[in-house]
Amino acid sequence: MNLEMVMKELEALGKERMKKIYISNGAHEPLFGVATGAMKPLKRTIKINQPLAEELYATGNYDAMYFAGVIADPKAMTEADYDRWIDAAYFYMLSDFVVAVTLSESDIAQDVADKWISSGEDLRMSAGWSCYCWLLGNRPDVEFSENKISEMLDRVKNTIHDAPERTNISMNNFLYTVGLSYLSLHENAVKTAKELGIVEVKRDKKKSSFLNAYERIQKDVEKGRIGFKRKYVRC
Repeated sequence: MNLEMVMKELEALGKERMKKIYISNGAHEPLFGVATGAMKPLKRTIKINQPLAEELYATGNYDAMYFAGVIADPKAMTEADYDRWIDAAYFYMLSDFVVAVTLSESDIAQDVADKWISSGEDLRMSAGWSCYCWLLGNRPDVEFSENKISEMLDRVKNTIHDAPERTNISMNNFLYTVGLSYLSLHENAVKTAKELGIVEVKRDKKKSSFLNAYERIQKDVEKGRIGFKRKYVRC
């Protein structure tokens, strides 16, 4: 299938209700409003196609950009490619759930994520922390340096309250993910989460929301889910 054919398929799958939901979360035109689950048959037809993924991402259409991440070849993308994608990711559903997810299946994931975390730009930092969430929740613990993850927990503890909105949320998710999926630092994550307590996320033109990683981790302890690893990252 070529770009025109895929765009027509996506347009046909669009729903006004989903479009309104995406817009309420920060998406803007152009977009069709396609539910992610509705993309699965199309994905099974196309499978992996990096050239087509690049064309779709370049359209600026939210649904096309999301589907680009579904059919991309993460290991074929370079650091420059990921930087180009994050540059175009104009809100968190792209930065954290398309670019970060795609990056997490690459061999350069940690290097790129580290750079983004240190960038000082909210969506870049958020994508970097989110990438580690996807990594830790999927890959074996031996692929990570325990000292490095421990230092990242300290960074969360020392800076989360001053972090911008999306980074704040992704740092909290990182703390939760270490507590859930990285066994050797489970107790460390629990201690850090307990010390931090409730984290306030201040939002522009919206009421603040409040996050509690400690409570989330304890619920998983009660369910016997500690050490959980997901089989797949992308849908």
